[in-house]
Amino acid sequence: MTDTTAVRVTAPGSPAATARLLAEAARSVDAPDLVLAVSRNGIRTVHTGGSAEPGPVPRELMGYELGSASKPYAGLLLARLVAQGRVRYADRAADLLAPGFPVHPAVRRITLRHLLTHTSGLPGLPADFYPQAVPRWSTDPYGGYPADRVVRAFLRARPRHRPGTRWHYSNFAVSVLGHTLAAATGTPWEVLLHQQVLAPLGLDATRVRPGPEGAEAVGHRRDGTPVPALDTGGFTAAGAVRATPLDLLTFLEAHLAARPGGPDPRDPTLDAALTDVSRPLLRRGLRHAHTHTLTWFHHPSPYGPVLFHAGATLGQQAFLGFRPDSGLAVAATATRRVHRADTFVAAAYGLLTETP
Repeated sequence: MTDTTAVRVTAPGSPAATARLLAEAARSVDAPDLVLAVSRNGIRTVHTGGSAEPGPVPRELMGYELGSASKPYAGLLLARLVAQGRVRYADRAADLLAPGFPVHPAVRRITLRHLLTHTSGLPGLPADFYPQAVPRWSTDPYGGYPADRVVRAFLRARPRHRPGTRWHYSNFAVSVLGHTLAAATGTPWEVLLHQQVLAPLGLDATRVRPGPEGAEAVGHRRDGTPVPALDTGGFTAAGAVRATPLDLLTFLEAHLAARPGGPDPRDPTLDAALTDVSRPLLRRGLRHAHTHTLTWFHHPSPYGPVLFHAGATLGQQAFLGFRPDSGLAVAATATRRVHRADTFVAAAYGLLTETP
């Protein structure tokens, strides 16, 4: 086992205190590859390390699987299409996906907003997903469930709750959103995401399929065994995005009010979408204590509200978060599967909420 670390500052004047905070947070995380990256008013500090020997490609330039941290990309895509007038949040998904097809009345009421905000009444995954997934749960649970099967499962669904009444986290629902937007625009999801989000924000190292060999991070199980690259099957919109940590910072910087150091799209529909996804929208939980935007978890902190989303795949983890009031963004990636005693999310969340 080795512990290799590197700190890179991508603009002059980054306080040494930030580098020390990153190094301290990194010591609490055990992973073959680890990247903790902070942007403060456009000045970036990146800490890389891990128990594995570094490869020829710097860790911050490798592509990492985001898992559920892909959902903010789906949310921004929907918000931009709404800003362009191509769809509405209140559009009913079944009407766009399969006009005239007979569905359960509750399914008929599910809107695009319901799908994105986990208030559709749909379960986390389709009921018939598990029989095919369980035999290969640790290797390829999603690859055998293609897009057409996700769509069929939605059209024959019987939601557990009336749409809009309860919050229940659902990869199924966000995946349906992706297929619905593709149907509504006549454009494949991957192309649509690139046209509307990735290209305008200059995210050249972000994709939904594995990149060139050697440029992608390799995930690991808890025991250190490597795992193959994730195949999301028909659940692309819910968890297929892969990105370098530097591209993650660019994505987060675009959400900050002034977007210092990030791209300036000068596009009113993109600006409107970035504002829309950052606005508190709903509350859930005991006494409605938890707040959410269209796509981000929204928590208070001593330094103002924080917006964040975490994700995990079979062998990797990711965390994205930003603090609009203070120009702070945090992106973190690790190549070890999450487990109950894991400290990765806590370390990244602490950088976001406890850093002055």
